[in-house]
Amino acid sequence: MTLPALFDLSGQTALITGSSKGIGKAIAHRMAEHGANVIISSRKADVCDAAVAEINAAVGRDAAFAIPANIADKASLQALVDKTIEKYGQIDHLVCNAASNPYFGPQEGISDDQFGKILQNNIISNHWLITMVAPAMRARKQGNITIISSVGGLKASTVIGAYCISKAADMQLARNLAAEFGPDNVRVNCIAPGLIKTDFAKALWDNPDILKVSTSNAPLRRIGIPDEIAGMAVLLAGKAGGFATGQCFVIDGGATIA
Repeated sequence: MTLPALFDLSGQTALITGSSKGIGKAIAHRMAEHGANVIISSRKADVCDAAVAEINAAVGRDAAFAIPANIADKASLQALVDKTIEKYGQIDHLVCNAASNPYFGPQEGISDDQFGKILQNNIISNHWLITMVAPAMRARKQGNITIISSVGGLKASTVIGAYCISKAADMQLARNLAAEFGPDNVRVNCIAPGLIKTDFAKALWDNPDILKVSTSNAPLRRIGIPDEIAGMAVLLAGKAGGFATGQCFVIDGGATIA
């Protein structure tokens, strides 16, 4: 099968954090389907290996490779980058998808440790990883970086406030870096999913009452699925997304316009 040139990632390498499940795994699967080699990474080796086996079986080739890493540890992230380059030679696409939200409740009730973990994993770790990957992209005058943010970064929340703060910061991180890296033809964008049916967001959809509140006013009247985010990540990685940088692409079933 010949892929349309606008979405062809053949021979390219994508490093995707938090890719053993949920949105990250869906992005890895679809990028592999479009020809890329993909690095599957999360903290636990067994779940990474399971995702690799699933993706390789689905696409019919050895497209995925596992490199476990802890995003909160700078040395672990550097090893992730180094091992990816050792395996595939270079990193063409970086998707910063891994994130944490250890607290569900009013902002005033969050502990310092919980707040610090959210800021570390959702902002600082993204900054670390991007600064490790971007110099080679800039030297080649070619590269694509996508941060998975959230519609939480665009509106208030009484239950995941710190998480929303971190996701708003990711949007600004993308804007700043897009301005810095643009002259070297390196693009940086955010994708802001709405409510997606993942284990990570389970607290927001497992309870029928909360789910009803979350979806009743949205034009599409439903929760999203990981594949509906993956398509945008593929678009941004391909020639189709070649003129997009510094943007935040909201994919939320229309919830933010309701």
